[in-house]
Amino acid sequence: MITLRAVEPADLDEFFSHQLDPSANHMAAFSAKNPSDRGVFDHHWQDILNDPTVTVRTIVSDGDVVGSILAYRENGIPEISYWIDKARWGQGITTAAVGLFLEEFPERPLRARAVADNTNSIRILERYGFTTIGEAQGFANARGAVVRELVLELR
Repeated sequence: MITLRAVEPADLDEFFSHQLDPSANHMAAFSAKNPSDRGVFDHHWQDILNDPTVTVRTIVSDGDVVGSILAYRENGIPEISYWIDKARWGQGITTAAVGLFLEEFPERPLRARAVADNTNSIRILERYGFTTIGEAQGFANARGAVVRELVLELR
């Protein structure tokens, strides 16, 4: 069973371990320059947790913390973002978590971004009605290169 709940301090240890996986970082592309720097990670998460404009939840699967999902504001428009433990990919967890989050966070339009080759994430977003509205290019630390990113929107 997949549930969302408020982030608890102990969740950060799990989130930190999830983002250490090199292949998960490659797929996400836009990650910290040094994912193993716990100080930078903790600072980033304190900013998230202290920002009243951010809605953030822990994703729990059968009692285990398996990821996070949030909506933050980019140029005044909310954007959804999520990270799932790579060991849990392919189990339907992300799909379920996105659906639960969309029920809890009704504000529209809601945007999302995904590297163009992250087809699984794009497919999940499209399943819930997101459509591609544009593209962007940006330097991805995890890939050491400029990548093409799709901008999607749910109305």
